[in-house]
Amino acid sequence: MRRVFKTVDDHLIECSTLEKGCWVHLQNPTKEEVDGLTTRFALDPTFLPAALDEEESARIDMDTDKNQTLIIVDIPYVDTEGSGYVYSTTPLGIVLVDDVIITVCTRDTPIINDFIEERIRNFWTFKRTRFILQILHRNASRFLTYLKLIDKASMHVQEKLEKSSRNQELLQMMKLEKSLVFFSTSLKGNELVMERLMRQTSILKQFPEDTDLLEDVIIENKQAMEMCSIYRDIMSGTMDAFASIISNNLNITMKILAALTAGLSVPTIISSFWGMNVAVPFANASWGFWAVLGLAGVLSLAAFVLMLKKNMLK
Repeated sequence: MRRVFKTVDDHLIECSTLEKGCWVHLQNPTKEEVDGLTTRFALDPTFLPAALDEEESARIDMDTDKNQTLIIVDIPYVDTEGSGYVYSTTPLGIVLVDDVIITVCTRDTPIINDFIEERIRNFWTFKRTRFILQILHRNASRFLTYLKLIDKASMHVQEKLEKSSRNQELLQMMKLEKSLVFFSTSLKGNELVMERLMRQTSILKQFPEDTDLLEDVIIENKQAMEMCSIYRDIMSGTMDAFASIISNNLNITMKILAALTAGLSVPTIISSFWGMNVAVPFANASWGFWAVLGLAGVLSLAAFVLMLKKNMLK
């Protein structure tokens, strides 16, 4: 899907034609849409397809001969899976060419929707440098938001783990830890992109009012990296602790069952002795059955008392 926008009188309007200072957004575009824009602006044929590759890493690519720049950053997204949520990242491509900015992504993302729905202050499509920095700032903020949601989800799963010995909660924790791994890798890649933007001012035409915004973006991204690292360490330690607790609970259960089995085996042994096809005590006595039953009961009780003293039933 291709949509074209332009700022007119401080309001974002959707256009039907490609004009100077417009913004073109491609969401999961068709091959015809990609080829059309590539031909229209004489783009490097690898620029737009690179942003559509789910495995593409964050980077900056420049074609100085054609005055074209490709910036790829990883953006977070969340999907539902069963009764829970799965967090991951996907590339977002930003192409600068002929006073036009092109964004391309395979998914519908709230980062782009915030701009389309005019939730961003001081946003104009013709101010491309500020636009890109605003996208990066919004992206870092979205990472922070999702990290807080992951932390809340992990706390909820931990509460369940304290009352359960099932594997389901551990599997949920593993999914959340996997999400943090994706976030950590993507944030590091985005950091390299931002540092290059800071060092090489030739990539973007930087204006004095944009310098502070770029610094804010870098600070937000570093904060997200630190939060991700902290949450990941906590979650890893929590998973190890709960795995040990579950294993210990299982060992306690098996110990109690083994003790009960040993205690209940005493009547079986006594009954086996008096069940032999030979002469046994009390065989001709009318009270013999009750004597054997009483002996088995006393010995079983003695066995349970001994196990209680040895803390085998706790």
